[in-house]
Amino acid sequence: MYKAILIDDEPLARQLVAAFLKPYEQVQVVAECGDGFEGFKAIQEHQPDLIFLDVQMPKVSGFEMLELLDNPPSVIFTTAFDEYALKAFEAHAVDYLLKPITRERFDKAMQKWLQQTAGKQSIQTGTLVHEQVYEGYQHRIVVKDNGKIRIIPEQDIHYLEANDDYIKIVTKDGSYLKKSTLSHAEQTLDPQQFIRVHRSYIIPVGQLVRIEPYEKESHIALLQCGAKITVSKSGMTKLKSILGW
Repeated sequence: MYKAILIDDEPLARQLVAAFLKPYEQVQVVAECGDGFEGFKAIQEHQPDLIFLDVQMPKVSGFEMLELLDNPPSVIFTTAFDEYALKAFEAHAVDYLLKPITRERFDKAMQKWLQQTAGKQSIQTGTLVHEQVYEGYQHRIVVKDNGKIRIIPEQDIHYLEANDDYIKIVTKDGSYLKKSTLSHAEQTLDPQQFIRVHRSYIIPVGQLVRIEPYEKESHIALLQCGAKITVSKSGMTKLKSILGW
C-alpha cells in the first residue's frame, strides 16, 4: 500500500484529487493539508510515497516547503498557474497538473508515477528545487530552526555565506543554516537588491556602507551590521553596475 498526502489550500481541489484517487486501491490518502506548514508536518509524520502539491499557498508556498525536506517524496504539482517554469518541472517531478484537472490528465500522471515506482526510479525533487530558476523573485527565505519553520523577510538579511552543502543566513536575530547553494539563492533573490560579490558571499545592497581596496584586485565591503565581506573582481564589477559607478 502506497501513502499519499494532498496539500492544497483549496478544499474543493483536495476533494477532487481524493475522488480521482479512489480507483487506485493501492494508494491510501493518509493526510490532507491546507498549507505548507501542515504539509511539512504531515510529511515528517507519515513519510508518504507521493504528495499532490499546490504551488501558491498561504504561509509557506509549495516550493518553500519542498526546500525544507531532506528526502522529499515523489511530487505531482497541482496548480492554476502555468508560469512556474513548467517544462523544467516536468523534467524532474512526476508531473505538473494545471487546474481545472481532468480525470484523463490525472490518470496519465498516476500511470507515470506507478511505472516509475515499479521500475524503482526515484524522483529526486530536492534537486529540482535547489537547481531550478524561478520566474519570480523571492522576498523571504524559509528555514528549519530546531524543528520549527522560520520565515526570514529579505529586509532582515545581513548577508549570505556559503558553508559546505549549506548556506549561512546572517540576520539581525542571529544566523541560520539552510541546505541549499549560493547559486540557488542568487537565482531566486532579486538581483537588484542582492549581489553575489564573491563565490562565498551574497550581500544586500541596502547593507552596504562603503567599499575599501584590499589585496590585488579585490576589495572589502563594510556592512551596516559591522561585517567585512571580501569582494572579488567580478563582484566589484556587479556592484559598480548596480550602484551606477
